[in-house]
Amino acid sequence: MKKSQLTLEQRYQIQALLSIKTKQKDIAIELGKDKSVISREIRRNRRPKGRYNAHYAQELYNIRKERLKRPRKLTDAMKAKIIRELKEDHYSPEQIKGSADKAGIAMVSHERIYQLIRADKEQGGNLYTYTRHLLKHRKRPIGGKKVVIKNRRSIHDRPSLIDEKKRFGDWEIDTIVGPNNKEAILTIVERQTGFLMMQKLPKGKNALALAKCVVNMMAPFKNNVHSITADNGTEFAAHQRISKKLQTDFFFADPYASWQRGLNEYTNKLIRQYIPKKQPFNQYNDQHIRMIQTKINSRPRKKLNFLPPKDLFFSSLT
Repeated sequence: MKKSQLTLEQRYQIQALLSIKTKQKDIAIELGKDKSVISREIRRNRRPKGRYNAHYAQELYNIRKERLKRPRKLTDAMKAKIIRELKEDHYSPEQIKGSADKAGIAMVSHERIYQLIRADKEQGGNLYTYTRHLLKHRKRPIGGKKVVIKNRRSIHDRPSLIDEKKRFGDWEIDTIVGPNNKEAILTIVERQTGFLMMQKLPKGKNALALAKCVVNMMAPFKNNVHSITADNGTEFAAHQRISKKLQTDFFFADPYASWQRGLNEYTNKLIRQYIPKKQPFNQYNDQHIRMIQTKINSRPRKKLNFLPPKDLFFSSLT
């Protein structure tokens, strides 16, 4: 079904069908539109008392369309909101723009927000330090020692529905290491919602200790753990213990193929905004780690239509 804008005639059809208590899904079929188009139309354009009127809806649409034609200027209120959400919430420019649009708050484009950040940097400001990449794109070195893990199952054995993110309950797992590889933080991310769980590992990258930690963290969601995918780090050598305890499938990505666990890699970069590289982990207690987890799970995500991961995750639990 097409999702094009509604005409005045179609709005009168909606009004007439609603007057005889027609369900929204049936209205959508009658007009040849997606159900979400009808639902959004009624929600956004009905009168304050809740009744839908075609003429009133068309007026609101025309006003909104005219307003969007005019380029928005960066106001002091917008600038204050941008700075606050960059510094306090660690939102990206796209998240600032997307969440504002979703809330019906006027906001300049994310490109304009980047312009503001760059101008601030040129003037000696520090707004750029709150962006994910510090306005830089870093190249990662390739190579390294190949690790052999017994009885590993390749990512190529995974069902296709995992790659397509059609199922809730498929997870990616990784570790973030501290200076000299002496400390580690476990990160686990649900692929469909982007929901993050993280915890410090008292014994670093010890495989058995990590396996116990994974089981304890995921046990409350055991019915929603269908698969776990990891890289080839030796810390995941006890993967069979995890599989048995959680009754789940455990897969390993190809060596040097971080894109096969792209969501986990992306999430680890978010964490690095709070825990910079070369920063000793002993400066962060468990309460601090939980705070970081909460902040990241509360951020609006572009791929989630600017909803926060926590909302989708908990609404999807079975």
